[in-house]
This record gives sequence, structure tokens and C-alpha cells, in this order.
Amino acid sequence: MFLGHSTVLIEIGGVRVLTDPVLRGRLLFLRRHAAPVAVGHYAEVDAVVLSHLHHDHCDLHSLALLGRDVRLIAPDGAGGFLRKRGFRRVVTLAAGESHQVGPVTVTATPAVHDGRREPFGPRAAAVGYLISDGPTVAYFAGDTDLFAGMRGLCPDLDLALIPVWGWGPNLGPGHLDPERAADAVELLRRAAPCQCTGARCSHTGCAPSSPTGCVRPRARSPPPSRPGDCRPRWRCSRRAAG
Repeated sequence: MFLGHSTVLIEIGGVRVLTDPVLRGRLLFLRRHAAPVAVGHYAEVDAVVLSHLHHDHCDLHSLALLGRDVRLIAPDGAGGFLRKRGFRRVVTLAAGESHQVGPVTVTATPAVHDGRREPFGPRAAAVGYLISDGPTVAYFAGDTDLFAGMRGLCPDLDLALIPVWGWGPNLGPGHLDPERAADAVELLRRAAPCQCTGARCSHTGCAPSSPTGCVRPRARSPPPSRPGDCRPRWRCSRRAAG
């Protein structure tokens, strides 16, 4: 269930996993334009996965709504920051490491993104996650640009949650514009040509706010791709991320 921005409730194998919770109506310069998140949508979650420590992906007020004993699965380097804020059940994973939540395995994946918490917070890794009970596999990318291992990330992928754009007027490095997000979906489908049955875009449902209302994003994409860029050359499925 998509709850806005990068927050998704994944129910798999009887386990409820919540991604990067942003549950309140306003966060810094972001304002929710969708309906408020009902308590029932995030009550009694079994685990929370945090992709990185940026404020719009690690919102401490939203995490507090889940209780200080909620199980937090976070990237390497984020444990001390979260424990100092009173969260008692924190597991940190580097890319390739896994943690078991009942019958569900959560495995951290690479991500190309700066995980430092601005302005003075710690620098932790940025990761994505594969969430699987065996028969079913979901991929939550967090924030990332394309990376070389995306093509072979998972041969049995059922669902991909892919970030598109960001929340500000400009798109910096470590993000996917719509074209590159479609490339990401194509790479994942090539890894699992008969298995990847769905894709969902994140970074929607919220928009930057200003004293005069919404700021319209300008179409500024990341810098041109560097040598070794893993974008596929075949572009027939450009609509895949729409």
C-alpha cells in the first residue's frame, strides 16, 4: 500500500514492513497533498526499513508514532544516531547483509546516493532492500541512481519500488529522473524477464511548499552519464515507470 513520498506498507508472508515512514502532513519544506495517513495503515508494523538518513526518508517524528520499540532496519553507520534518539531495536545492514523478520528475509542492496544527514548529522550509507518470504520478492530502492549491479539484482523479482525525481526544483546526483527510472525498470526486468510483475514510483504525494503555494519543479536532470553507465540501449518500454 502506497502511503506517499517513499512510504509503502508491504505485507508479505504475514509480515508488515513499512518503508521510510513520512506519516505527518508537513515535513520541513514538504507538504502532503494526499489525504492524511490513517493510523490503521501503520499500526502494528513488524519492521521499518530506512534507506538513508535524509530527513524525508528518516523522519524522527514519524518513527516516534510507531513507538520506541519498533524494529528499525537501517543502513550501516545509522545505528548510533537512532539509538541516541531513544529507539531500542535497531539493526544495521551493509549492502549484501540480511536480517530475518519471522519468515521474511530483508537484504540490503547497493544504492548510489549520499546518505549524510544534513546539515550537521552523521554520514551513514544509503541502501535499498530486497524483502522476501521465499516465493515473493519485493525491491525497495530507496533513493538511488542507476548502478551496475541493478541488472542482476534479483532473478525472481515480483515488485519494484523505484524513486522518480525528488522533492525540490532541481535534481542532484544520486537520483533518477523519469527517463532513468524507466531504464531502472528495464534493467530489473532484464534480470527477471518473466517475473517482474509490477513497478511503482515513489516521491509522489508530497510537494515542496512556499509562502505562495506550490513550487513547480523545473526539468533539470542529473549530469550526463559517465563512462560505464549501465543504462540499456533498447528503449521500447519507456512507459514502464509511468
